Amino acid sequence: MEDKKKVLVLFCGGTIVMEEKQNGSLAVPESLDSAISILKNVEPRLDSIADYDIEFIANIDSTNITPSDWDKILYQIKENYQNYDGFVITHGTDTMAYTASALSLAIKGLGKPVVLTGSQIPGEKIESDARRNLVNAFRVAIMDISGVFIVFDERIILGSRASKASESKLDAFQSINCEDAGEISIEIKIKDWVKTRAQEPHKIEIRPGFESNIFVYTLSPGCAPQDLEFLLNNQEIKGIVIRAYGTGNIPYGFETFFRKARERNLPVIVTSQCLHGKTLMHLYEVGRKALQSGAIEGHEESLETLCVKLMWGLRHFPDQIESLI
Repeated sequence: MEDKKKVLVLFCGGTIVMEEKQNGSLAVPESLDSAISILKNVEPRLDSIADYDIEFIANIDSTNITPSDWDKILYQIKENYQNYDGFVITHGTDTMAYTASALSLAIKGLGKPVVLTGSQIPGEKIESDARRNLVNAFRVAIMDISGVFIVFDERIILGSRASKASESKLDAFQSINCEDAGEISIEIKIKDWVKTRAQEPHKIEIRPGFESNIFVYTLSPGCAPQDLEFLLNNQEIKGIVIRAYGTGNIPYGFETFFRKARERNLPVIVTSQCLHGKTLMHLYEVGRKALQSGAIEGHEESLETLCVKLMWGLRHFPDQIESLI
């Protein structure tokens, strides 16, 4: 008889355990015991899929997640890696894609599934999507695959390619410039390119640590270079991401800003405001001028992944940001 699989749940709060207050707003329960009880009651039969334990990371709205919480998750995965077949992280949806990107980047040698999930509707409500998402996350966490994934609605999305695309649809996440890693229908279907589970005992390496002081700026028609140049005097800001137009186009006049940022050794990454597609900054003169002045091209990464790569790179490879992106 095959041994029963074991899953470690890393609890981060989020809508899945939220309660409705008298004023109609949603918030995580003040009591951790109450929050974990809500999570367990989402589906009391989870242990029919796998034996599981729960480790506390945070009991917060994911809006309040910080890089220090990513480090806590990394340490828990590292410490418990040999004892479990897979990991499920219950997490709020607002920053789930950022956390998935951080774990994808900071874990080396991963040979098991790490699955993030949550819900759009609190688990205590009868119409909640929590049960479906949590059950499917468990199912994916014991499969013969490896990597960081988001499991939500019918989708299995690679953690480094995920982006939240809707604040209300149950199908809340999309894969950016990549097909989904799998599909949840009557059966779970995994794409052929997804890495398989490591068959031999192995160790992982983690590289925690993220520089949180970055600035993200979205261009709009008529914006002025001065809107950004004042940031150069703020020594607390260690990196900037600019959400440009189309293929990474920047209005004329920003060249001085890019040159000054380069002189200050302040990396400035340019990405597209478009949800899908990639930067091709050499294609138009407006983009080419920014590149020649020191902009770093964001290519086809999602905004979440670009931000996390910048934050992680500033801590570990500050002189190699361009090659890291």
